Amino acid sequence: MARIVRKRKPDPPPATPLAALMEKHLDALRAQNYSPYTVKNRRVHLGYFVQWCRDRGIVEPTEVTRPILEHYQRHLFQYRKKNGEALSFRSQHARLMPLRVWFRWLARQHYLLHNPASEIELPRLEHRLPKHVLSVPEMEQVLQQPAIHDPLGLRDRAMLETLYSTGMRRMEMIHLKIYDLDTDRGMLTIRQGKGKKDRVIPIGDRAAAWVEKYLREVRPGLVTEPDDRTVFLSNAGEPFCLDHLSNLVRDYVDKANIGKRGACHLFRHSMATLMLENGADIRFIQQMLGHADLNTTQIYTHVSIRKLKEIHTATHPARLERKKKTSRDPDEAPSPSAAGLDDDGEKE
Repeated sequence: MARIVRKRKPDPPPATPLAALMEKHLDALRAQNYSPYTVKNRRVHLGYFVQWCRDRGIVEPTEVTRPILEHYQRHLFQYRKKNGEALSFRSQHARLMPLRVWFRWLARQHYLLHNPASEIELPRLEHRLPKHVLSVPEMEQVLQQPAIHDPLGLRDRAMLETLYSTGMRRMEMIHLKIYDLDTDRGMLTIRQGKGKKDRVIPIGDRAAAWVEKYLREVRPGLVTEPDDRTVFLSNAGEPFCLDHLSNLVRDYVDKANIGKRGACHLFRHSMATLMLENGADIRFIQQMLGHADLNTTQIYTHVSIRKLKEIHTATHPARLERKKKTSRDPDEAPSPSAAGLDDDGEKE
């Protein structure tokens, strides 16, 4: 069946000079080899500010001053979503950081005499741990949810096993190609992951077996020409989009009824935490996850507290006192009166 190719509608011309300079800035990011995903996010976040300015009659870049930017920052703090909730400080930070980069570029390209955003103070980000991490029994319960006798269920089981075994990001799974798999050697290559970096990581025997079964029995019935060799295909024979993959995984987590929620990143968090608890070195986890900075990986040392719990159990004085009392011979236990208690166990 021939794939229908829809012509992309051309983007409308920028509505204001400020919007036109935003497009020039995005073109400059592309020329610097920023990923399409990064450029797309920058467009969204900068677009909020451009529209906010347009609503207030601010259309020229020279009209944007430091007080204007401070006003926008207060707007973000006071903004309420449709459900009445405020924007998180992380969301406010995500909208303000691209502004600083953009206005620095405008000043360097001499569109502005000075950078009005140079002294914007970004909100401090909270140090948050992953909301949920699955135990081994919980993970196995989620993995059992796809109906493996159905072709799409078999595909889904292979995807869940791959997420669990490798901890790859959802974008990396979507772009995974058949020639990047080496199931005989138990490894796969992730090309152009976050930060446009390649890395080679292991995949477990169980996950590799499910992927091989999917490639042999299911993928030939899904693929449409031209075949770009993407491993996991939707029921339309095309690579997954991000939201489709996230919703699919989230549905299986909800179906498992384990009292925890999450999607693709839940598997990533769980894999890293469980490997640490089993004694993996933090630097190996860093390589598996593709973190450029070890500090990013350190978050999992706060979630994986098995060693800390063992030390607490072995050394905390309350625990030692409890062990001493339980090891005492019952015949040597003090009487209630000797302990200062009456016959009912109450203080005299």
